[in-house]
Amino acid sequence: MAFIISDACPCCGSVSVSRKLSATDFTVTHQPFEIWECAGCTLRFTQAVPDAASAGSYYQSDNYISHTNTNKGIVNKLYHFVRKRTLRKKRQMLQKKTGLQRGNLLDIGAGTGAFANTMQVAGWNITGLEPDERTRLRAADLFNIQLLDTPSLFQLPAAGCDAITMWHVLEHVHELHRYIEQIKILLKEEGRAFIAVPNYMSYDAGVYQEYWAAYDVPRHLYHFSAASMERLLQQHGLRLIAIKRMWYDSFYISMLSEKYMGGGIFKAVWTGAISNCIAVFNPRRCSSLIYIAGK
Repeated sequence: MAFIISDACPCCGSVSVSRKLSATDFTVTHQPFEIWECAGCTLRFTQAVPDAASAGSYYQSDNYISHTNTNKGIVNKLYHFVRKRTLRKKRQMLQKKTGLQRGNLLDIGAGTGAFANTMQVAGWNITGLEPDERTRLRAADLFNIQLLDTPSLFQLPAAGCDAITMWHVLEHVHELHRYIEQIKILLKEEGRAFIAVPNYMSYDAGVYQEYWAAYDVPRHLYHFSAASMERLLQQHGLRLIAIKRMWYDSFYISMLSEKYMGGGIFKAVWTGAISNCIAVFNPRRCSSLIYIAGK
């Protein structure tokens, strides 16, 4: 197994990087991983991550919900309870921001296909990409959707997408700049990209520190702030059009974080509520953010 050591920022290339904290892989290995921060663009990134060929083993857990669709445990049950509402809200947001009721959608990192199915039912033409073969098979079983492997991203026709979505996917991608550049190539002139990632500048991240579940090392290679995401998009000729808050994520992430700490659900709900209250006045402090970008 090969590991990647970075002496420069994966986003802006600055060598002004330093260690900030050490977080544990609570899902699979229970091993610690260091998280570093760039003084230039403020991106945080995980050090000594497994390379792309070795990363698959870190996703093989029954608790990894985006791959297994598991209902085990109270946190995952709550996740499924709210997912139907969030899927509808994502569809409505996509239609509003693209100005289209129907169009061509590329969903990168489609998981078990829940969002792709939502949009297909709404009349959209769907192309879904998912790297894990077993997860692609689950999507076929659950929704009769045939997802493609992720290398297909670089074989799709240019300027063919009205919308491209990455729901908590970009933080997993080894070829960060290549993906963003390809998104620009695939978007139509008036197309929109929707990129959702955790936000380490949130209140709940500050409360939980190394126990913050959204660090999710080593699967999460990067830990974005709004400033670092805007910098990344600008480098590839994309403009940030809007930032949308993901209100439920503060509760979900806080519940997982409390689980790792041995805490309780009531404290998690309290922390999530405070985080959202702060985000009402400062959207860039929300636990997770959706960045909407265009050419």
